[in-house]
Amino acid sequence: MIKIGIIDTINKKGIDLLKANKNNFSYEIIKDLSKKNLIKELPKFDGITLRRGKINSKVLKNCKKLKVISRHGVGYDNVETAYLKKKGIKLLVANDSTCISPSEHIMFMILSIFKGRNIFDNIVRRGSFHKAIHMKFNNNFELYGKSILIVGFGRIGRKLIKQCKGFGMKVLVYDPFINKKIINSYGGKKILRFNLGIQSADIVSLCVPFNKKTKNLITYKELSIMKKSSILINISRGGLINESDLNKALNQKIISFAGLDVFSQEPPNLKNPLLKNKKVFLSPHAATFTKEGLEKMSIETVRNIIDFFNKKINKRKFVKL
Repeated sequence: MIKIGIIDTINKKGIDLLKANKNNFSYEIIKDLSKKNLIKELPKFDGITLRRGKINSKVLKNCKKLKVISRHGVGYDNVETAYLKKKGIKLLVANDSTCISPSEHIMFMILSIFKGRNIFDNIVRRGSFHKAIHMKFNNNFELYGKSILIVGFGRIGRKLIKQCKGFGMKVLVYDPFINKKIINSYGGKKILRFNLGIQSADIVSLCVPFNKKTKNLITYKELSIMKKSSILINISRGGLINESDLNKALNQKIISFAGLDVFSQEPPNLKNPLLKNKKVFLSPHAATFTKEGLEKMSIETVRNIIDFFNKKINKRKFVKL
């Protein structure tokens, strides 16, 4: 019997998949994510699914049975990959179920910012219905004809471009690793230099992983060459944007607005000035938080671990360590 640890709760659909394979797999849900508890509990498992929780060498040092970690998502900055490589522990990601909801969340943020968020709803609720006709809507814009720079053209970027084209937007793409013909086939224009892209775009959306090369991808230097009317969206990972620089740039009207779903520290410190900045639209690392998204992600996470032990796993699900 292969024992699986569900580290942090996941949607019932994933659990049901394990129940359907009860002849070969047993499972236990671990809700206490403290280091002390993980050190105590993890050694009994052959494989684990991982949502939240920090998995490092101190947690894993006594996990002699552990063969695989299946991430509930695609990011793995909460895993000490060097230690996994050293010990031969495999890392899997749920890369099929994590693109539609995040790309829609980007559009939700863009539309919320461009259309003044709750302005019309508030007008009606305050009894000011007839006053709207005399208001100046200098901060309400059409998306049609606006240009967006998609930074990173992976699964999310490719879903996002279709949604943007549906609004009649001009789409620029910066991704040094993707062929121009592929970007053109989606209706985008490949940008060869990052600075040229952020200079010309009305909207910049970051769709890249966090690593040594992308850390502080956006600092005051980059913000200072963006359009004053531009907005910056990040639903990928905290650390891509220097938050202090962003707050400064917004206050100095160097750019117009930002939408953030992720932060350098999560949850963010309540003293983080971005939490009080009215020019930032915030969400709590929730880009995948839809009914369908969470169901599909839990199923894929569990399916990956079952397929791994049944030697049926697709090679593209492995993280290259």
